[in-house]
Amino acid sequence: MLRLQKYLAQAGLGSRRSCEQLIKDKKILVNGNIAELGAKVSESDEVYYEGKKVSLKIADLKVIMLNKPPGVLSSRKDEKKIKLVFDYLPKTHNEPDWIAVGRLDINTSGLMLFTNDGTLAHQLMHPSFEVDREYLVRARGNFDEQKKKNMLAGVTIEDEIYKFSDVVPGEKQSSNQWFSVCMLTGKNREVRKLFESQDLEVSRLKRVRIGPIFLPSTLREGACANLTESQIKELQEYGK
Repeated sequence: MLRLQKYLAQAGLGSRRSCEQLIKDKKILVNGNIAELGAKVSESDEVYYEGKKVSLKIADLKVIMLNKPPGVLSSRKDEKKIKLVFDYLPKTHNEPDWIAVGRLDINTSGLMLFTNDGTLAHQLMHPSFEVDREYLVRARGNFDEQKKKNMLAGVTIEDEIYKFSDVVPGEKQSSNQWFSVCMLTGKNREVRKLFESQDLEVSRLKRVRIGPIFLPSTLREGACANLTESQIKELQEYGK
């Protein structure tokens, strides 16, 4: 028996959180009845969403990476007619839609992962699994050892603690300096907010790694690549 939201996620309807919302919105039927949050189901139960039967017998697990260009939204909504990350992905036919493993803000470029498996997406995004992310940052301003200690110890911003797990200063270019930073969370604009809290202005930001998966230098902006079976296995085992 599986909790209904986990069953829906494994069937590719979305992350567990989005599947929970489908249940709350009374869009899921189990054996002809409106489902309740927390219900458990098995493969013998008949689960329906928008009149279509939901089955665990879905396409093989797939994960793809995208080198997101700056100026592209990490969203499915196109309210301002701006290019979306999903416009760059392969189209799926008779398969679950791609689920984004976290987001990048519109001005940030680099590595994004997408999967057809809601359970894997949940695992990679949930803070308890501590999947670290690495970024290259170019920032303007004076950087010193105290600011580094502040970023590593944690800074309270908007009643939340933001911090890096690693900060490595790099090459200086006039008033700019490059940094490599790592973090275990994925809050909105977290990297930028941390730098801004130390009077450092981010002028370029690129994600280069999620867990064990690095962005290949050969993958051009806007291009996708399938992860290999061994890479997918690494992701599944990472943080467990």
